[in-house]
Amino acid sequence: MGRPTTKSDLLNAGEEKYEKLNALIAGMTEGELSTPFDFSGDEKKKEAHWGRDKNLRDVLIHLYEWHQLLLNWVCVNKEGDPQPFIPRPYNWKTYGKLNMEFWKKHQDTTLEEAKEMFQKSHKDVIDLAQNFSNEELFSKGVYDWVGGSTLGSYFVSVTASHYEWAMKKIKAHQKNCKSGVY
Repeated sequence: MGRPTTKSDLLNAGEEKYEKLNALIAGMTEGELSTPFDFSGDEKKKEAHWGRDKNLRDVLIHLYEWHQLLLNWVCVNKEGDPQPFIPRPYNWKTYGKLNMEFWKKHQDTTLEEAKEMFQKSHKDVIDLAQNFSNEELFSKGVYDWVGGSTLGSYFVSVTASHYEWAMKKIKAHQKNCKSGVY
């Protein structure tokens, strides 16, 4: 399936990837859960996130915080207070620093808390998407504050696309654990 371009595709993809991610997490062994993520030996994994996230909690918190970005952005803009998606002082060029702030903020969050936060925020994002029509989600120019994209593309990015990212990272960690890289 390609990137969703309709409300029903967005909702289906979001739920499908969410279920797949939860099934992957449920299948993680104690060893995989207790072994820190370490991708430093793979020269192909140069992006900052490969070094940032050290465990499943960090991955789930990242997803949760991006859900919060979307929920807050839609809320304030719908109320008539135009705000960018990435909160100031950050922007699309510096959002890596924002991701590090999220990471730091949650170092005392437990895995169980992270799971609960992620589950609730996923539901909140899907519920919010339900409130918009297909046209509101996937027609350009409906909301000035969305810019040149569509509102639905933001929903896709923080759900299905981000869940794919998380599964890729978890599977890479599992592969490292199985191959004894650690």
